[in-house]
Amino acid sequence: MFDPVLFGKSLLLGLAVAAPLGPIGALCVSRTLERGFWAGVAGGLGTAIADGVYASLAALGFAAFTAVLAQISGPMRLAGGVLLLWLGWKSLRAKPSAGIASVGAKDLIGTVVATFGLTITNPMTILSFAAMFAGLGLADVGSDAFTVIAGVFLGSLAWWFVLSGAVAIAHRRLPAGFARWTSLASGTVLIAFGLMALASILV
Repeated sequence: MFDPVLFGKSLLLGLAVAAPLGPIGALCVSRTLERGFWAGVAGGLGTAIADGVYASLAALGFAAFTAVLAQISGPMRLAGGVLLLWLGWKSLRAKPSAGIASVGAKDLIGTVVATFGLTITNPMTILSFAAMFAGLGLADVGSDAFTVIAGVFLGSLAWWFVLSGAVAIAHRRLPAGFARWTSLASGTVLIAFGLMALASILV
């Protein structure tokens, strides 16, 4: 039976996990300015899918999920760091555009895959997600696992719709060249986080 309270908690969890404006947020803002609303949403969709995967793992086996994470944390930081560096390098090399560039289905799918990879390979995101999951009393939901997973996914995706929509609307009032400067800032942030991820392996 559908539990509206449990769904509401899960929705809030999805929003709370997605809202902090880290490297993925910077990337989605940049993509929205360069390619439009749906490019930003595509980036958010990749993150929302990854958040849904976290929710699935946590709901179906919270203790086992934590134990497995401890075993694969190093390789995940390495993969995530390399991906961040690559995306940062691409953002720095993005060419200035007088308007929003056209975006095809292939570009949208690529953006979804990239942000999914970033989110799924970030141990800190996973750990904060797990802590909030436990704090809201969602670590043992049994047969209501689907309600939790759906709530987390929709909450996360809702945030990216709001963010991409706000950026797309504001873009009309911003000076020419602002998207280029945003790409440079986004690339710098992504590279910085990538270097931090790689450095954390040596600590």
